Amino acid sequence: MCHNVKTLSKVKCGELSLCCQCSIYHLEFNNIYLEFNSNAFEQFKTYVLDIDMDYWECKYASSRIKRKIPIPSMQQNLVLVFIREEIRELQRLLSTSVTEVFNLYLNSNDIDYKLILN
Repeated sequence: MCHNVKTLSKVKCGELSLCCQCSIYHLEFNNIYLEFNSNAFEQFKTYVLDIDMDYWECKYASSRIKRKIPIPSMQQNLVLVFIREEIRELQRLLSTSVTEVFNLYLNSNDIDYKLILN
């Protein structure tokens, strides 16, 4: 288990961190946790940042599944699927730094709280 972990980026749905000792990237996003070495992380980042969301949404337009944008894995029977908003959030996580995130202001959509007025 890594103990010297530095947070590189944070968004509402996840966090990207790096172990300073073993140089392993840790990606937490919704209910997904992935670990990458440097080379695998750069390949994953390039793939995610270049996804053509319109293509995948059009290709699977008639399917019944809600999530239509796939990200394949090295395991043949495992494909991660996302909706457009999740891909955008993942792209933001992979392309921003912690200092950029902490300098932003919150808006009402960033607060995950159900307000009930009586």
